[in-house]
Amino acid sequence: MAEEVSIRVNFSRPMPLFPLGQVVMLPQQITPLHIFEPRYRQMVSRALDSSGQIAMARIAGSLVTGPTPPLKPAVCVGQIVQHETLEDGRYNIILQGVCRARIVEEDEPDEDRMYRQAMLEPIEDDEDESLRAEGFRDWIRDELDSGELRRLAAADELKKLVSNEQIPSPVLVEIISFALVTDDATRYALLAEGSLDRRARLVQSNLDGLASLIRKAVAQKPGEWPKGTSWN
Repeated sequence: MAEEVSIRVNFSRPMPLFPLGQVVMLPQQITPLHIFEPRYRQMVSRALDSSGQIAMARIAGSLVTGPTPPLKPAVCVGQIVQHETLEDGRYNIILQGVCRARIVEEDEPDEDRMYRQAMLEPIEDDEDESLRAEGFRDWIRDELDSGELRRLAAADELKKLVSNEQIPSPVLVEIISFALVTDDATRYALLAEGSLDRRARLVQSNLDGLASLIRKAVAQKPGEWPKGTSWN
């Protein structure tokens, strides 16, 4: 595994906000984004001239109301690790989730700045809960080896990650979270949760439900496969 690089976040300065309606980015996750709106093109340009960090926020509610819809408090601070500037000013960027944070105070756009920004505070783990994370590693290893999750298309690749002891168990919880948890509400709950123990239990509960669905699908007789069912 490559040498780990620590990315620092300066919480004493406002952070640009990039709100999305249905996307929840989690720490450690890599997310490609195409930036085309003028306000967010300005945001990325200025971020690249400074720390290269922006906060991925989730719009509260199912409807976007006006240019600055209300946001849920939990955000994921992301680092732009790669970018491409297109001729017309648009950007293709790759964002890596760095850490959880909470919006403390928002600044609306002004004459100079077209996008929102906010003061943030970190959502830190309540305590050192590495033992719980070690238990999660053992559980997910067993599920990928001999449980229903072995049927997932990504099972072999995930088993390699689980077996890599250079990946700390708390980081492994994050990787499994964004790799296998697809429910939007659960992903936001994982983003907003400061306890590693509760995050591990939430992921395990979610994957128990997925394993149950796989078990029911496998039990179908030939010719009775539920239309649209997949675990790719």
